[in-house]
Amino acid sequence: MADDVLTGFDRGTFTHDGVRRRILRRGTGPAVIVIAEIPGITPKVLEFAKRVADIGCTVVLPVLFGTPGREVNPDKVGRLHSKLYMNSSIGKVCVSREFTVLATGKSSPVVTWLRALAAHEHQRCGGPGVGAVGMCLTGGFALAMAVDDRLLAPVLSQPSMPLALTRRQAAGIDISPEDLAVVRGRCQREGLEVLGLRFRGDRLVPQERFAFLRRELGDAFTAVELADEDANPESPMTPHSVLTEHLVDEPGHPTRAALDEVLGLLRRRLLEGDRAADRATDAEAPSGE
Repeated sequence: MADDVLTGFDRGTFTHDGVRRRILRRGTGPAVIVIAEIPGITPKVLEFAKRVADIGCTVVLPVLFGTPGREVNPDKVGRLHSKLYMNSSIGKVCVSREFTVLATGKSSPVVTWLRALAAHEHQRCGGPGVGAVGMCLTGGFALAMAVDDRLLAPVLSQPSMPLALTRRQAAGIDISPEDLAVVRGRCQREGLEVLGLRFRGDRLVPQERFAFLRRELGDAFTAVELADEDANPESPMTPHSVLTEHLVDEPGHPTRAALDEVLGLLRRRLLEGDRAADRATDAEAPSGE
């Protein structure tokens, strides 16, 4: 199953500062780094990645945990297998020094590696810059990556870190004050746009977290907040994964509208400006005899 759903994705590796990780890549055009949710790059994450590639971008998926392509839906693999796989991925993340799970006011160390990957892919793919879509545990990574001015389209889908065990943790996100100040400055000076997605009843993404982002980023932060009943009823999981497990891929549905807003941001920031530049270059070029 895992290999079947990976058809059409090129496999490779990227190394930075001695850390080598696998990556999947698909498409052409400006790069978008899609950072999977727990337990890893599931078939639903791959479906979302294909949508990003279809609009004219190169989608790049780093393998930070889990087995690429492995199914997680308990209705398909059984509750025991699904739970064991989820717990295995969570356990590896919790003991890894690369991920900040509980601390407030701190960017995860793995973000440094992700910034280097984004810079590499920008050089490789060209275009005006790079996009990043983080999900669940990795949602805040897309925000912390935006200290690099090559990151033009950060998307925070159900950003769940730090775990909201206290009021302070609920009213914050996993980014250091220094990194947040840089991102805030980019929003003010450059018009950087930050998009966040959540279901209103999702305890992993409390409303205080989005209120914090509104206070810090102002109008640069756009919050897409969905009713729990908008989640795909066929998913056995509680409403959480806006772009993947709980997406209802039907025109006019609220979750599809959220997906379209994400794709619209990527088009606007990465593709439309690039095409306008191409048109301007073509207009300035001397005509042939």
